[in-house]
Amino acid sequence: MSELEAIILTIITASTPLLLAAIGELVTERSGVLNLGVEGMMIMGAVCGFATAHLSGSALLGIVAALFAGFAMSMLFAFLTQTLLTSQVASGLALTLLGLGLSGLIGESFTGVPGVKLAPLYIPLVSDLPFVGPILFGQDILVYFSLMLVPAVGYVLLRTRAGLIVTAVGGNHHSAHALGYNVIAVRYICIGFGGACSGLAGAYLSLAYTPQWIENMSSGRGWIALALVVFATWLPRRLLVGAYLFGTVWIMGLYVQGLGVAIPSQLLSSLPYLVTIAALIIISRNKTLTKINTPACIGQPFAPER
Repeated sequence: MSELEAIILTIITASTPLLLAAIGELVTERSGVLNLGVEGMMIMGAVCGFATAHLSGSALLGIVAALFAGFAMSMLFAFLTQTLLTSQVASGLALTLLGLGLSGLIGESFTGVPGVKLAPLYIPLVSDLPFVGPILFGQDILVYFSLMLVPAVGYVLLRTRAGLIVTAVGGNHHSAHALGYNVIAVRYICIGFGGACSGLAGAYLSLAYTPQWIENMSSGRGWIALALVVFATWLPRRLLVGAYLFGTVWIMGLYVQGLGVAIPSQLLSSLPYLVTIAALIIISRNKTLTKINTPACIGQPFAPER
């Protein structure tokens, strides 16, 4: 039971950054914007969160710094794509490259420095329960926040006027503009939300998952988060299942390596990415479901004066 408990706890820590980054990107894409810079925003959140936590001694301040780092990077992307009308694909890729390079520069002096670990919450009595206590009642604040964010985003997108406006902007920005909605402002807000979530995902990596700074520690998680949005067909409730499924694959690959199974470690390390490809192939076969939920204007620039 103790070994099973350790595996489940590790799966939760592996899945949380994927879920945080993916839920932010889902909102961004629902507004009709494709931001491929998730990896760059995530790694900037990781380095800024770690640096702030180390210098201040507070993991909570590190979380705030990471959130603003991701938000600032997303605003750069928003300015390029929504104000200057540059290519969303090219700008997103440039944002990832900028984040990877800049984080390496900022984090150079923090390599090998002891980190400040985000402490788990402790609820008297229930946190001490065997097995279920540490799993359900002994997680840190970002785990609970990510789990609450899924139904909250789902409710806003599907049940509120604001969510319907976001969906309308992503579905047909010209019609939304004709109805009097400020398409650019809506997309700025959604891009900012996505950046903040990616920053939090990065903070979780450097403050909870591995409380230290390692260059390129995001290890492609931003790309998996992008694939998760497609895997979930832009529906928040499916995103939760997908994030924990991919997190399980990620950890089981490491677990099998630890058991000494005669399988090349390179193959086991590539499992999450192989599963990502397989999942996208499976999803693409259901063209009806994909067509219904895909924002029709995703990746398309909008200029109100044209």
